Amino acid sequence: MTGTMNPALKVWYYAGGRIPQRYREFVLDDVTGPKWLLRFTVRSLVQVTPLTTAITLALVFGLGSPWPLAIACGALGFVVGLYFALSYAPESVDYRLTKYGYPRGTATQGRRERNAAKDREKQAKYDAVWRRSEG
Repeated sequence: MTGTMNPALKVWYYAGGRIPQRYREFVLDDVTGPKWLLRFTVRSLVQVTPLTTAITLALVFGLGSPWPLAIACGALGFVVGLYFALSYAPESVDYRLTKYGYPRGTATQGRRERNAAKDREKQAKYDAVWRRSEG
């Protein structure tokens, strides 16, 4: 990455905006780092919350719906929006990286490589306990 990113640009990115290509390494680190899913969740919350809030307020003030009904509808929209965002998180970040010039699947492969040693260790522990040869 060339230089540091200013805070406003970082906020724009986490709100769902696209940042200049010179920050493509930042995007790669963001979607392959150890806490990528937490950052993805925060980004999703930042995107879903204003929309569901606007829908709730439109139901109350625009259509005259009772507050409890409007809040229930907004909450349902929030849960469904977040559920779908998280359901497709790996595909979403892989697609995001293609916008920055990386081949499709780069984020998944990067996370797989980062976790390979840990996964082998877990598999060895599992095999030691559950795959003992009987005899």
